[in-house]
Amino acid sequence: MYKYILHKDTISDNQQLQIEALFGSKAALKQGFYALNSDKSIALASIRQQLNCDVNVLSKPFDGQAVRLLVTDMDSTLISIECIDEIADMLGIKSQVAAITEAAMRGELDFEESLTQRVALLEGLPVSDLDRVYHERLQLNPGAEKLIAYLKQSNIKLALVSGGFTFFTDKLKARLGLDYTLANTLGIKDGKLTGKVDGDIIGAQSKADLLTKLSNQLSIEKHQVIAMGDGANDLLMMNIAGLSVAYHAKPTVQAQTDIQLNVGGLDAVVDLLKA
Repeated sequence: MYKYILHKDTISDNQQLQIEALFGSKAALKQGFYALNSDKSIALASIRQQLNCDVNVLSKPFDGQAVRLLVTDMDSTLISIECIDEIADMLGIKSQVAAITEAAMRGELDFEESLTQRVALLEGLPVSDLDRVYHERLQLNPGAEKLIAYLKQSNIKLALVSGGFTFFTDKLKARLGLDYTLANTLGIKDGKLTGKVDGDIIGAQSKADLLTKLSNQLSIEKHQVIAMGDGANDLLMMNIAGLSVAYHAKPTVQAQTDIQLNVGGLDAVVDLLKA
């Protein structure tokens, strides 16, 4: 038996007929979304297009009420920008850096090498320009605040792990009341970027290691953890989580994850927890 989640708060009578014909069952309205059980394994592309919403299937045992940890990526997941691309824009080299970022997120380039290459291009940039990126360009993705509020209400810990920079994760931790953060530290000297990362680079393995460390620290099992991201460097942590969520992700990531969100906001994760 499969549990299907339709991330939509209103379904017309005609759409309900389409759903029943396809799944052999009617969709029941829950708390802001619809759900149904069916013994049919359905290819979801067509129904997603017909309903113009995200539709997902919980095909393996999953209890949202048991979840105690959500680990999420930052850039293009919790927030709407790639911070390093916007930093590069301050130097007039956004297109050059963004092309490297995009290739790395698709899994075409080694993340650690690509980050070293991109950070080197930022040498000499005043730290004040990082403040400009945070205050002028960084925005939370839709539904982020609703998701965070629900996690706090439900006693679910939230970890923000990023191949980006502590300059931004530290500010978001204080602003949003996040439980844990992990990111790279930009080298700074005399108020300017050195073009290097201080310490070890936080990449795919570091993200997965943090998920494992926090699971042990909280004494929780795999099925109590959700991992969410959009790029290839998120796949290792996604693979060891009980449920993996691809948020507006690259095709290679969507193909390897349990849940795909391409229409709605981050608060669609709450549907999974309530289902």
